[in-house]
Amino acid sequence: MRTVLLAAPRGFCAGVERAVLIVRELLDRLGPPVYVRKQIVHNRHVVAELTARGAVFVEEVDQIPPGAVAVFSAHGVAPAVRAAAEAGNLQVYDATCPLVAKVHAEAVRYARDGYTIALIGHAEHEEVEGTRGEAADRIRVVSSPDQARALDLPGSGDDLVWLSQTTLAVDDVARTADALRARFPAMADPPGEDICYASQNRQNAVKAIAARCDLLLVVGSANSSNSVRLVEVAQDAGARAARLLDDGSGLRPEWLEGVETVGVTAGASAPEYAVEDLLAALSEHGFEHVQEIGSVTEEVTFDLPAALRSPRRADPGSALT
Repeated sequence: MRTVLLAAPRGFCAGVERAVLIVRELLDRLGPPVYVRKQIVHNRHVVAELTARGAVFVEEVDQIPPGAVAVFSAHGVAPAVRAAAEAGNLQVYDATCPLVAKVHAEAVRYARDGYTIALIGHAEHEEVEGTRGEAADRIRVVSSPDQARALDLPGSGDDLVWLSQTTLAVDDVARTADALRARFPAMADPPGEDICYASQNRQNAVKAIAARCDLLLVVGSANSSNSVRLVEVAQDAGARAARLLDDGSGLRPEWLEGVETVGVTAGASAPEYAVEDLLAALSEHGFEHVQEIGSVTEEVTFDLPAALRSPRRADPGSALT
């Protein structure tokens, strides 16, 4: 019997829920246009939905008309971006994930205390760009164990601490941190886990089913770091093959040749309706038996900014940070 193992938890995390809801609420309360710097989250379905409602996505704040309503994405921004928004007299609503904001605060504190910070992550990712902007002269981005082993610092590294991008694979971060510690034994650890709870839970859920899957499909967009990591985790955990796709339209019949068990999960920025679309596409190929597997219930929620918690219409003249 052709079977789908549906991983749980999957899909939207609390930070993504909050960011998307901020844009929706602003569109409902203030009306379009609402400008968003970068993609609010890395998912093409979400961006298309909000664009249809009247959101306007731009690359930088200097593309936003003076005085307009602007939203910072869930990935966070550098202080220079905040300054540019203030200079443009923008009405700023900050959708930065609180877990990303925590890493920013850690970077600021360690830099203030004289530490050099090894930031484990991908230099081109928006989250890393934002964190690095908090203390560019104190932060060195390290993306792999090889880069960790090649890291050149003045002195013995006694003033080194490591932090991490929140959406990486837990095992990859551990390997890079271990390589850093082998080179700099006195390196300090962050005060708590930087990897987002949702990224970790989704990786664990994939590990639980991967070895049973002939094919594991991850619903998510190609620019979603945590979704790409899920493909890598699936491969490392024993799935015969793993693929990333946005929804059921990306399913290729040749992937299913000789396949009896398909695993399905979704990155933290992927909406559940995209998963349902994939399940419908799989059903057309005989994968009608769906078994949900998972024992973790996520109860994390993040409040909206104060001005959006009230049922009253927001004051267009007030800014929110």
